[in-house]
Amino acid sequence: MIARARRFAAVALVARGAFLAALAVSSSAAVGQIPSEHVPSLAPMIERVSPAVVNISITGRVSFGQDDPLFRRFLPDEPEREVTSSGSGVIVDAERGYVLTNHHVIANAQRITVTLFDGRSMVAETIGSDASSDLAVLKIDARDLTQIEFGDSDRVRVGDFVVAIGNPFGLSHTVTSGIVSGLGRSSISPDQNAYENFIQTDASINPGNSGGALVGLNGELLGINSAILSRNGGNIGIGFAIPVNMARYVMSELIEVGKVRWGALGVRINAVTPEIATARGLPTTRGAVVVAVGPGTAAARAGLRVDDVIVSIDDQGIRDAGSLRAAIGLRPPGARVRIGIIRDGEPRTLEATLGDVEETTRLLTALDAAGATSLLDGVELEPTQQGAETTGLLVVQIDAASAAARRGLRSGDVITRINGEPVSGLDEAKTIAANADALVLDVARDGRSLSIVIDAR
Repeated sequence: MIARARRFAAVALVARGAFLAALAVSSSAAVGQIPSEHVPSLAPMIERVSPAVVNISITGRVSFGQDDPLFRRFLPDEPEREVTSSGSGVIVDAERGYVLTNHHVIANAQRITVTLFDGRSMVAETIGSDASSDLAVLKIDARDLTQIEFGDSDRVRVGDFVVAIGNPFGLSHTVTSGIVSGLGRSSISPDQNAYENFIQTDASINPGNSGGALVGLNGELLGINSAILSRNGGNIGIGFAIPVNMARYVMSELIEVGKVRWGALGVRINAVTPEIATARGLPTTRGAVVVAVGPGTAAARAGLRVDDVIVSIDDQGIRDAGSLRAAIGLRPPGARVRIGIIRDGEPRTLEATLGDVEETTRLLTALDAAGATSLLDGVELEPTQQGAETTGLLVVQIDAASAAARRGLRSGDVITRINGEPVSGLDEAKTIAANADALVLDVARDGRSLSIVIDAR
């Protein structure tokens, strides 16, 4: 009986070993035979979209400052130098040959060459370019082009997967992937007149990617890659793309009108800080606070007032001052908009017919000139105390266009001295600042002390 059992066990072990061996062979064969269409991959989408992304090379000339002593010493006879650079572009209309790219890619270009995915090269014509949005439209004459389909950037969410396609460092048609890291980013460009509402992504964007495509996983165009935040010029996972809805508006204006007609409201605005939200009883820090209304502007005609908090345009929420600027700018002069505001803690809706940005700027400039009697204009102050002792003046809010803001004064700062004089009351500050050519403010900020010099320049 024991012998039979041992024999049976031996047979069972042999059978088990044969089964495992067969399973191993079968598994190995299965791994090698999985159909490629069943393997998760972005390749099919990339293969479909890549022919719509092009390489752009420019040749131009850049002027050097004649007052630079190094220039006069080493390049006395060369007021200009020829330069070459490259970037990316996206074919958005195959029939008419329109290519969308960045303004900074083609700035100063005398000759623009577009190289297609299939290797064909041709000289491009500039249809229009707009510095304030950093967008440009080119036209190429070629057959059998592939265009990319537009998506809807208003539906993009933080966390969506995206792919960046471009030509970084001259490496043609490089593909990187990531997610949408943030929305509505502004204050990225040093140009204060820029219209910004960037999509932030951690998909690698490097020099040469500018003008390339940021696409969703279905291959739809969501943005035009434009900028990176970097310490050394390389990617650190913070890239920015212009939303495709903004790009479509700018493109249509450049093609149909030859320039971009930006709508304008006619207000000076600040972001809603936590201090302002608390003071006004707001449930959120989103929105933009009106700090000045230009007489004769769309805002004045609509009934907007100083201290109104703008929270929506046409029922679309406003995140901050940059978001409001982009929302208004992407509508042409003459367009009617609904403005959601909070006034005295109560929600209201106003209607405005937008003005032209050039005329509105003139009206606001006239307002600034008429009211410019003090270097502290545009700064709202209130006494602040530590215990029973008044220690200075708290900056409650500040107009971003004011002289004080341009010199670095911020909401939340505490002014302790002006021109060496201790200040604890508003009348003292006004007396010192009245008609002064320059002010030296001693400021307390986050436990630090610093001096801010304000002058009329």
